Amino acid sequence: MLDKAATILDCYRPDGGAFRLTEITARTGLAKATAFRLCADLVRLGLLDRDADTYRLGGKLFELGSLVPRRHDLRETALPFLQDLFEATHETVHLGVREGRDVVYVERIHGHQTLALPSRIGGRLPLTCTGVGKALLAFSGSGLTEEVLGGPLPRLTPHSVTDPARLRTAIEQIQVSGLAYEEQEAALGVSCIASPVFDGPTAVAALSVAVPLARFRPAQLAPAVRTAALGLSRVLRSGGTG
Repeated sequence: MLDKAATILDCYRPDGGAFRLTEITARTGLAKATAFRLCADLVRLGLLDRDADTYRLGGKLFELGSLVPRRHDLRETALPFLQDLFEATHETVHLGVREGRDVVYVERIHGHQTLALPSRIGGRLPLTCTGVGKALLAFSGSGLTEEVLGGPLPRLTPHSVTDPARLRTAIEQIQVSGLAYEEQEAALGVSCIASPVFDGPTAVAALSVAVPLARFRPAQLAPAVRTAALGLSRVLRSGGTG
């Protein structure tokens, strides 16, 4: 039953939303009676909310997720650096970590004029389609790099890099400069610069600044991104909290 309940929660990936019982059964393959009973239990436990005939993820999941030690500690330590980066650029700032071949966003800071971005806190995107993801990929070990380059590369927009040779070149450049660039590869009209964050030989996170394409000035943004990443890495390596 626990596996089946987890299957129900997992069907809300990657974007959440609200589903009818028939949609949940279609996404999970569970029998309607089983899905109905488990959904009722999840509602009772606060893991799902029910609104008329639809179910959505419950607030208790957010509360529990925010307590995950690794992400909670990383976010708390990174927040001052993210705020400094936002103040320096007045553009949307992200912090992400790697899970498999995806980047999961731990924090996002934006101003009053938000960009139409697919990223959201707790959401995930392919490593190869985002600046944060590329920065993580470049410093996650050659094994993962070869694994990713050896398989089909995802496409989120017509600008997403799907040529392994081109991606390999980009990764090598990131390893030299410590900066990852992404131009309209995750969302049209948006570009970003990212830099890895270290607490050892491999990247534990990466942070980025995302801007509308018309305001994309790499020479101005790159130093601020690199400085924030280096500062956060220094604090993590020292075992401090900022």
